[in-house]
Amino acid sequence: MEHIVIIGNGIAGVTAARHIRKLSDKKITIISSETQYFFSRTALMYVYMGHMKFEHTQPYENHFWEKNRIDLIQGFVTQVSTGDKKVLLNDGQAIPYDKLIIATGSKPNKFGWPGQDLDGVQGLYSKQDLDLLEKNAPNNKVCQRAVIVGGGLIGIELAEMLRTRNIPVTFLVRESSFWNSVLPSGESQMINEHIREHHIDLRLNASLKEIIGDKNGRVKSVIVAETGEEIPCNLVVLTAGVTPNIDFLKDSGIELGRGVKVNRFLETNITDVYAIGDCAEQHEAIGNRRPVEAVWYTGRMMGETLAQTICGNKMEYNPGHWFNSAKFLDIEYQTYGWVFPEKKKKENETHFHWRHNQEKKCITIAFDQNSKQLLGINTFGIRLRHQVIDQWLNEKRDINFVVAHLADANFDPEFYRTYESHIISKFNTDFGKSIKLKKKSLKRIFQLG
Repeated sequence: MEHIVIIGNGIAGVTAARHIRKLSDKKITIISSETQYFFSRTALMYVYMGHMKFEHTQPYENHFWEKNRIDLIQGFVTQVSTGDKKVLLNDGQAIPYDKLIIATGSKPNKFGWPGQDLDGVQGLYSKQDLDLLEKNAPNNKVCQRAVIVGGGLIGIELAEMLRTRNIPVTFLVRESSFWNSVLPSGESQMINEHIREHHIDLRLNASLKEIIGDKNGRVKSVIVAETGEEIPCNLVVLTAGVTPNIDFLKDSGIELGRGVKVNRFLETNITDVYAIGDCAEQHEAIGNRRPVEAVWYTGRMMGETLAQTICGNKMEYNPGHWFNSAKFLDIEYQTYGWVFPEKKKKENETHFHWRHNQEKKCITIAFDQNSKQLLGINTFGIRLRHQVIDQWLNEKRDINFVVAHLADANFDPEFYRTYESHIISKFNTDFGKSIKLKKKSLKRIFQLG
């Protein structure tokens, strides 16, 4: 019986295992050093915040794995021997495979900062990181101030987590505005305001120079590179992005770049070895996507796609239109297609931006200046239907159609206020148009207020 070994029990690896089992009777083994059972990584913050227990983050009952004949091994892989098709573990075990799937995810970036290995300095990616955070910051007596380094999604999640325990937070962001390498300026500025309104000490144009330790080897302060200011703290959390977790593969003969190099079929340069999820790197980026994508849904899609190939239906990875969602404290964010910040705009890319004058709600629509074709949509505080926006992108709808039919894409709960009439009015003013909501959309607005 063909043996499929999967290294990593995150969303990519587990999805591959589940779909291989649906399609075949192959022997499946998952190896993970993090936890025995798969859990939802995005839910870790809610465990710390007291909204759920860790066992609530496990989508499947413990008996699921035995019932579906998926063997689990908790261990750390030290080496992959592709010559004789074996995976070597730190306890001396050698696990033979017929086909190997590498799905080892990411690890937090470290950039050689002095003091980065002191006690009280950590990232937030794994279950072990969550346990360490509980030890380092159980309350505001043990942790009188935390410093977060790096202005991405994990950083703002951590700020929210720590504030729920009344721990003061200083947030060092090296950019001139929060996440402005991804967000257009109007959106980024709104999030700056929102962070500060939540009593978070946001420092823009501020980067880490050094972490200072006390005589016991524990963090006591950080030095800000730009000003030389010393900020006393008991916890430093490094959230300056992640990098593929592939160090154990350096002598394996598997081609590596930033991640494990794969083609569109998720195959490596070694026969019968594949890579999926955060650790996989496309030889050539797909469209405007990055070669490495540390995103939950792309990991799931890679797992589903590779399962087809493993089971004899060779399938190319095709992620479709880009989309993503997140939360900035209590503001929901969605993005569909491509809306680039000002410094990265594509040729002829034009933006329409609307922001509510009181509430933290805004929308940015990117379109081609010449063809008027929709390129992408960002929303903050307004939910849109993925299926509708995806269809508009497939149909290459123009900006006038999109604005006129925005209400058809609205996915906010019933009785929520709607803003389509305000958005259209601003669009008409900005671009000299006289677009009106279609009757179907007007009817919806009247119904929902």
